[in-house]
Amino acid sequence: MIRKLISVPMCAFALLLLMGASTAPQQSTALLAEEESAVLDEAALDTESQVSAESMESIGGGQLGEAEASESISLTEEPLVEETLEEEQQNAVAGDQTLLIDGVAVPANVGKFQKNGVTYVALAPMAQALDSSVEIGWDGSTANIYSSRLSLSAKVGQLYLVANGRYLYLPEGVQIVNNMVTVPLWAVVEAFDATLSWNGSTGTIQIKRGSGGIQSGDSYYDQEDLFWLSRIIYAESGNQSLEGQMAVGNVVMNRVASPAYPNTVQGVLAQKNQFTTYKSGALANRTPNQSSVIAAKLVLDGGEVEETDGALYFDSSSNSWASRNREFAATLGGHKFYY
Repeated sequence: MIRKLISVPMCAFALLLLMGASTAPQQSTALLAEEESAVLDEAALDTESQVSAESMESIGGGQLGEAEASESISLTEEPLVEETLEEEQQNAVAGDQTLLIDGVAVPANVGKFQKNGVTYVALAPMAQALDSSVEIGWDGSTANIYSSRLSLSAKVGQLYLVANGRYLYLPEGVQIVNNMVTVPLWAVVEAFDATLSWNGSTGTIQIKRGSGGIQSGDSYYDQEDLFWLSRIIYAESGNQSLEGQMAVGNVVMNRVASPAYPNTVQGVLAQKNQFTTYKSGALANRTPNQSSVIAAKLVLDGGEVEETDGALYFDSSSNSWASRNREFAATLGGHKFYY
């Protein structure tokens, strides 16, 4: 009797175990269904991404990186770019109506502007406007312009440009403005042997083309004047700045231009009690350095240092005749200059 009573609960317990076993597969099946659904969803997303990438590849004609895909997606921006380019082209065609070459406006990219009363332009575009056949080179510091009639170089930071062996003085130097080599307009015009005029009634600068190239230095510079001027500059200021050397040359040439002095460089140097370095023929035997020769050419080409403009005397003594009797102009390098 006791065994039967025990067997009844055991049967009931076994029945419960069987019921639990039948429920577990149902729960497992539900979990598997959910996981399968998630996998299918991921697969669908991957498929959509792959289709999108393939579509982008068909647009670009090949595989696209992230930057390229972004660029392709932004196709709606292209009309704005086209409008900007169209405006720039229209401006270029219209040109700068305040600067004319043979009556025609120069392109807007010449970039004309004024500073301290001097008109500046971008060298390369201005050269092309004056002569469309020019070739333009750049070596990292120097702009080079070539044509059948002109060889021009302009080194950034230098106080001059060289055109056909001529040295043209630029007090503010060759500059970089808006990533363009920029020089005074007059210097480019002179280098191309053109002429420049100002029309006050219309407010325009007018340029008339010439031969296309400035007279060469070999034929322009008087060789005797160059010989003596470069040597006196070297003897008096060969170790000074370029403008300090030019100022000494300016004094000599100011005397040549004055009716109170001889009208040749050697005549001025040979005057009694004026240039002691000229005595006994020692000056003629000196060999000037390169900067002294350049300073002499700059002066002979009309370059004049503003601080000593018009000066007729210079010395390095604090108690000289000029310091006691002449008007002081400026101190430049190792010299004081007087009018």
